[in-house]
Amino acid sequence: MGRHDSKRRGEGKSVLVVDDEADIRELLDLTLARMGLHADCVGTLDEARKLLDLKRYQLCLTDMRLPDGDGLDLVRHIASLPGDLPVAVITAFGNAESAVSALKAGAFDYISKPVSLEQLRGLVKSALEIDATESTATGSAPELIGASSAISQIRDRIDRVAKSQAPIYITGESGTGKELAARRLHAQATHRNGPFIAVNCGAIPENLVESEFFGFRKGSFTGAGEDRDGFFQAANGGTLFLDEVADLPLPMQVKLLRAIQEKRVRKVGATTEDGLDVRLICATHQDLKALVEQGRFRQDLFYRVNVIELRMPPLRECREDIETIARRILQRLSSETRELGVQVELADDAVDALCNYSFPGNVRELENILERALALTNDPVIHADDLGLVPTSNNDIAGDLTTGSLQDHLDQVERAVISDALQRAGGNRTAAARILGITFRSMRYRMARLGIAD
Repeated sequence: MGRHDSKRRGEGKSVLVVDDEADIRELLDLTLARMGLHADCVGTLDEARKLLDLKRYQLCLTDMRLPDGDGLDLVRHIASLPGDLPVAVITAFGNAESAVSALKAGAFDYISKPVSLEQLRGLVKSALEIDATESTATGSAPELIGASSAISQIRDRIDRVAKSQAPIYITGESGTGKELAARRLHAQATHRNGPFIAVNCGAIPENLVESEFFGFRKGSFTGAGEDRDGFFQAANGGTLFLDEVADLPLPMQVKLLRAIQEKRVRKVGATTEDGLDVRLICATHQDLKALVEQGRFRQDLFYRVNVIELRMPPLRECREDIETIARRILQRLSSETRELGVQVELADDAVDALCNYSFPGNVRELENILERALALTNDPVIHADDLGLVPTSNNDIAGDLTTGSLQDHLDQVERAVISDALQRAGGNRTAAARILGITFRSMRYRMARLGIAD
């Protein structure tokens, strides 16, 4: 085996995992093992330091809160050691403040709980340069797979406007690849050598929005023990991607508008402003024009962020690309989760089933379907029955009403809606309940009644 293949598969690489939750350690250990990596998992800062003195690692993943210290202490400790060990931190859901602090302390990236395996694998690959494709090796833009007219048009439009400094607004349903489009824009922009900071606006508590976006001065509020930068400062010289920008509260929309107009921000508690050079890209699955009419989104901000609009097509408009995208996803997933050299294929009946499915969750749902099928079968070929597809179109549901009770069909619809909300919220039940407009208690009851696992 050549050197390139060994590096691509991650052989001989070790990862230090530091987390006091046994189930998180087990999840990370299993995921890394499926990527061909060895993991040493410990639960305390002291154990981590001892291992770092004894062994050489290629990556460290650490929680921010540990029984005997802070994850930032470990980040600083690793930064003081000889060599160049990349370290990434695991932060609490929506805690962008600690994420920014970690990046300033020397961490190369962060991931939020509940841990997304897709994001985790991407982070590990970035750190270890595993599966380095020709496109990333040559610095080309991230790929938008497909040869359909809809995908070709959006690719061409992205490539045409990438070097423009005008704010860009990306619209499209959940799971259509809005962040991928933003990364493609960044990769070809004049700021491409700067940072790319992605923010989920709907995941930040309202009382922390301003401090997490603009940073704060020491003593500006209870708990502000030191000066800290916000997302705008972290993205200086690069791109700030605001996903689900429609979820920003109205008072924050006013401050965001001023930051865009003046290209300056003021930290909470500061008396002066800092000038910034940031390319802004916004995205949402909601209809901003309708929100403006409803008074839920400022009209002046809408015109500022919507200078150039890009619409990501839903997967049902690119049916001729479904097979290509599915095979590419399956190739990646099987290489990560199966023994080295074992490639799983799609049978013809599975391809037909996927091409005739409506995909309300778009490409993200397609990936989830394939990942589930891969986990539930040991066969080298995935058939239609392995996919677990359920009818989602009105015609399909109407046809199914010939059998079963009305309650069964209502439960089926409710289960699909709740599952989609949980997917959009990254598995967080509180955030999913907020998306659906119900209480957390109601969310918990419905999940229990319908048998939906966390």
